[in-house]
Amino acid sequence: MADDSRISPYNVSDCKNTTDDALQNYLNGLKFRQSHWYTDVKLGLGYTAVVIAAITFALDYKYGFEATKRFTTLAVVIYFLLNGAFTWWIWQVEKSMIYVGAWKGRKITISTRADKFDPTYKLTVTYHPSSLNTIPQVTKEVSAPFMQWFTADGFFVAAPFQQWLATNIDMVGDADPKNVLDDAAGVRTAQSVQPEGLKDLLNVIKTGPPPVAAPRKRG
Repeated sequence: MADDSRISPYNVSDCKNTTDDALQNYLNGLKFRQSHWYTDVKLGLGYTAVVIAAITFALDYKYGFEATKRFTTLAVVIYFLLNGAFTWWIWQVEKSMIYVGAWKGRKITISTRADKFDPTYKLTVTYHPSSLNTIPQVTKEVSAPFMQWFTADGFFVAAPFQQWLATNIDMVGDADPKNVLDDAAGVRTAQSVQPEGLKDLLNVIKTGPPPVAAPRKRG
């Protein structure tokens, strides 16, 4: 099913932002618990800097610079420190991270990027292959062209994107097995076969394909 919102399929930034939003909605729809801790820290730094600037302005307006210059000097130093921390947090900690969450005790972190002149969606995923803490995390990099899930006129189609994620990221595939494909060609696996289809498939495996009728002789 295509998304009602339309973008320019030639704008890599729009394609990435739309896909990032779709990824978060998809995982949250699979009952992943998204963590907003990184965003909360960033907002906390930003809002604190704004509050300090506002208080400094109010005191200076009411009492004048001479009466508040010591406080103003201290506030300016703190303001620049907070802005420096804010910038460092964005570029060194968050970087291109768009999703942090967990599913059944297994943590997952996803970072995405797309180069300006390369319409390819690139993911770096770090996750726990099991809920057991003794098993180390796995880091995996996958990529695919945006046109795999965008139509030529710029509409996002969820199904191929979800299949791509579920097929290439084991943890997502565990949460959504019906979207797991056994290869890029889209061949269905036993996980995606409905019970009736699975019964027919097992019968074919046991008995072999039905016999082909011999060609009728002419004349």
